[in-house]
Amino acid sequence: MMWVAVDVMSGDYGPEKIIEGAVNAVNQDGANVVLVGKEEEIGEILLKFEYDTNKVRIQHASEIIDMNDSPSIAVRTLQDSSVVQATQIVADKTCVGMFSPGNTGATMASALLYLGRIPGVLRPPIAAPIPQENGPPMLLVDAGANVDCKPDYLAQFAVMGEIYSKLIFNILNPKVGILSNGEEDKKGNTVSLKAFEMIKKLPINFVGNVEGRDLYGSGKDVDVVVCDGFIGNIVLKATEGLSKSIFNVLREGIKQSSLAQTGALLLKPTLGAIKKRLDYAEYGGALLLGVDGICLIGHGSSNALAVQSAIRVVVECAQHQINDRIAADLKKYNI
Repeated sequence: MMWVAVDVMSGDYGPEKIIEGAVNAVNQDGANVVLVGKEEEIGEILLKFEYDTNKVRIQHASEIIDMNDSPSIAVRTLQDSSVVQATQIVADKTCVGMFSPGNTGATMASALLYLGRIPGVLRPPIAAPIPQENGPPMLLVDAGANVDCKPDYLAQFAVMGEIYSKLIFNILNPKVGILSNGEEDKKGNTVSLKAFEMIKKLPINFVGNVEGRDLYGSGKDVDVVVCDGFIGNIVLKATEGLSKSIFNVLREGIKQSSLAQTGALLLKPTLGAIKKRLDYAEYGGALLLGVDGICLIGHGSSNALAVQSAIRVVVECAQHQINDRIAADLKKYNI
């Protein structure tokens, strides 16, 4: 039986929506969850729901690491925080993985401190799904964990991202590229150019350099895009901001005339489908690849759907033994 640890205290809006998502995962997906946080508060919220009590446990944690805390200090001093306790019950194999929608830096620091790295992994990256025009999402690796990278880090990111894309998005032969300022082989900076030479020697489907316009499905066909965490985080935040702005512009435009409102009513199913495709909640969160345990990092404003999706991804990663695959391929490719 696979149990998933859920940090219910660290989100922006309190524990109720996170618990709702966890209960939905139990009722609709058959998941088993350990809710980590203040036991009395969790118990009171659970009274609002019906669920199989054999599939829900509570792990008491009296402290919370908030968004303003220093990650490296907090995970050492706030030992009874919900994110640290969630990590520790993954480390002791009570749970196969964890989900936290809190302080990203604290979640990463806790995972590195208590789970450690998979043998052979140099630096664990964050793998973030980016919605596409059609088909499964593109995977952006690294989306913020490693601001400064070496070429061999990027080569490992390519291997880990390819495995994730195969196992979780069911892409048989993922196309892997490096984010650069041009498609030509000689474009890029010193690190990306050296990484290019390393990755093209690997037995993966490497398509070379890709540009920013290729990230959303309308340009070069690519399934995994590799970059350092500095650029990756900018891309991720810009994507989130642009998506919100587009819908805000549409909403304001529709208010301008009755004709536009009539058209919007007719297009409501289509607009709803587009919004769903672009909704981060459909994918749950971003996986911290390369740590010795499944660690999914969620958005601070994660809603019930995001939590349910995250729990599903954690279980899928465990079922597919993604960490064993990463360790085996890195050893086989000698990188």
